[in-house]
Amino acid sequence: MTRPGLPKLIATDLDGTLVRSDETVSAYTHGVLDRVRAAGIPVVGATGRGPRLAELTRNDIRAADFLVMAGGGRVVDQSDPAGPVVLRDERLSAEVLATLLADLEAAVGPLTVMVEASDEHDAPLWGDYHPSWPYQDAFETRSRAECLSCDVIKAFVRTADHHVDELLAVARQVVPPEVATLTQAGLGFVEICPPGVDKSTGLTVVAQRLGVDPAEVLVFGDMPNDLPMFEWAGWARVAVSNAHPTVRAVADEVTLRNDDDGVAVYLDRLLSR
Repeated sequence: MTRPGLPKLIATDLDGTLVRSDETVSAYTHGVLDRVRAAGIPVVGATGRGPRLAELTRNDIRAADFLVMAGGGRVVDQSDPAGPVVLRDERLSAEVLATLLADLEAAVGPLTVMVEASDEHDAPLWGDYHPSWPYQDAFETRSRAECLSCDVIKAFVRTADHHVDELLAVARQVVPPEVATLTQAGLGFVEICPPGVDKSTGLTVVAQRLGVDPAEVLVFGDMPNDLPMFEWAGWARVAVSNAHPTVRAVADEVTLRNDDDGVAVYLDRLLSR
C-alpha cells in the first residue's frame, strides 16, 4: 500500500518497464530520474541482465546509484567516487546445473539450454541455437558439455511443447528452491539462477548498505522475475500496464505502459504532489 511522503529508495526493472519496446529510454524518463536523485532518493536498476551488459544497463538508467543485475546475483554500488564496487557475486555450480537439467528433462523432455558464463563486456551466451532468442548477435553455439564446463551466472531453458509459464510451474515442482531459483522474464525461457538469488535478495544488499527498511522502498516491474521484490518492498509496488497478469495482480498501483514512460509519469506526479 502506498505510504505518505516519499520513499527512501526507488528500484525499477528495466526491460519492459523503464525501457521502451524500441530498446530506448526517453529523455523525459532520464530527466525525472535525475530529479529523484536530486530529491535525495537513491535509485536502483534491478534487472535480469547479466554483468556482461553492465555498460548498456548504465546507459539505460544513468541515474542509478546501484545496479542489481542477473536477477539479483550481481549487486554493484556505483556511488563510490573511486569506481564501481561489487557487493554480491553469486554463481550456480556446473555440477548442480547438470543434475538439475537431467532431472528436468526426465520430466518434460528435451530442453533447449543456454548459459550465461562470462561477465566480460558483451560476452555471448553459450548453448543451443533457438530462433526465438531475441539477441542472436550475442549468442554462440556450444555443446552441452561446454556449457557445463564451468560455474554459470544463470541458465535459460525452454521446450518445444510448453508455454514458458507452464514450464516454470513444472520446473518448480522438480527443482527445490534450495537447489536453484527459477523464474521467467518475458523472453520465452525459464531462467535458472543460484539458490537464494532473486531481485529481493539483491535489493536487500542495497537496503542494508543504505540503512533503509523494505517498508520504505518503492518498486516498479512487469514480469514474474519482479514478484520477489514486489513481495519485499512495502512503500508501494507499481506495475506498468503492459505487465504480466501475476504482477498486475499483486501491484498496489498500475501506471502507464513502458512505451508511454509509465515509470517516469508516476515518479513525476509523486515528486510534484
